[in-house]
Amino acid sequence: MRSIERVHNALYRELKEWFGLPPRLANDCYRMPLQMPIPGGIILGGGRRPRVRKLNMLLHQGSGYRIEEGYVEIIGGVKLMIIGWDRRYDGYENGEARLVYREGKMILWISKKIPRPEPYQPRDVIAVDINERKIVYGDHVINKERDTGVDRAHRWKLLAESLQKRYSSPRYPAWRRRRGILNRIRSYHRKARNILEDWARKSALEILGLALRLQYAVAREDLTGLINTLRRIENRDHRARLIIMGYSRLGK
Repeated sequence: MRSIERVHNALYRELKEWFGLPPRLANDCYRMPLQMPIPGGIILGGGRRPRVRKLNMLLHQGSGYRIEEGYVEIIGGVKLMIIGWDRRYDGYENGEARLVYREGKMILWISKKIPRPEPYQPRDVIAVDINERKIVYGDHVINKERDTGVDRAHRWKLLAESLQKRYSSPRYPAWRRRRGILNRIRSYHRKARNILEDWARKSALEILGLALRLQYAVAREDLTGLINTLRRIENRDHRARLIIMGYSRLGK
């Protein structure tokens, strides 16, 4: 039942009459499940039933929630006291919000309507040089360095490879068949990827923030075809560090 019209006909009256929800809040209750992807096996009828793993729902600003005098009021009678607030974006207009229940706490994630920055004519250029252990950026006056996350990411990659070697033999890679070991290896690779993506996003945000404040353009070296060149490096450890660094992450 993926059509919003069919879901509305099936649930709207029950949510209003049985639970006494206001019309807009009743509509918000089933907007979130409709936006969640469903695996193909469930659609075809051969997979398991979908499960609710996280309690959350979308709320429309004004008719779904209000923020007044240190409280968040969910329209319908629920009032929550605010115990923490990130005020960095208070100057922007509130949009839709997502109410999440996590570890006994209710968290309200509010989207902000931030206008796009106005285009400008660059006054100068910030050059970016990406190396294995450091990223250097600046111009003839500014010269800043930032450490990369390659060492921490490479440590998790080595842990994953050591598990693969421990549970392998020349005839049979046992780690592929043992679910616990396979999940552990995947988690190590996932941690390495998360470290690098976090570093790349924070570095790009820092560089772009500096460029916007100074009204500069950003120039970086052309990394086209770099991965194929790195594969020819003889030192295996050095080659692996540069490849997993994922230069394209910073470029994006």
